[in-house]
Amino acid sequence: MERKTAFIGHRNLWGKDAKIRLKLYEEIENQILNGCKFFTMGTHGDFDKLALSVCRQLRKIYKDIKIEVVITSLKKIEPKIEHDKIFGDIKYDSYNDVQTIIYEIEEIHYKKQILVSNQHMIDSCDTLICFVDINKYISGAKIAMKYALKKGLRILNLY
Repeated sequence: MERKTAFIGHRNLWGKDAKIRLKLYEEIENQILNGCKFFTMGTHGDFDKLALSVCRQLRKIYKDIKIEVVITSLKKIEPKIEHDKIFGDIKYDSYNDVQTIIYEIEEIHYKKQILVSNQHMIDSCDTLICFVDINKYISGAKIAMKYALKKGLRILNLY
């Protein structure tokens, strides 16, 4: 099986972006140097955006890495307003340089779609790099991390 790393984290980084970016860069590069060439993340939070940014940065050095972005809603890739459709302005996240995937989750209640997508990502990986406050009472990121633990993934928590 090809090594694959997933990213899961809280929606907000609470102003720790620069510190986490450095840790994330080091951990992703370490994964690459240890044979991982495939990375997957979602689109819903600061940690997801940061993971995507760092993976794109490292792909400039390590040209053979693959990046997959899991989209839970077509609204993430559609122009935001009618003006964009008419004039072609791009005001949404562009994923034209990465592979995108949408799991079959439309029948699942919208409040559980991200959780189910996270589980699908975890099911296809051997490592999880996350940003999870384990003391937080409840969060989707914490639920996903516990799911990864139960599945036996190697977990690197940058919190």
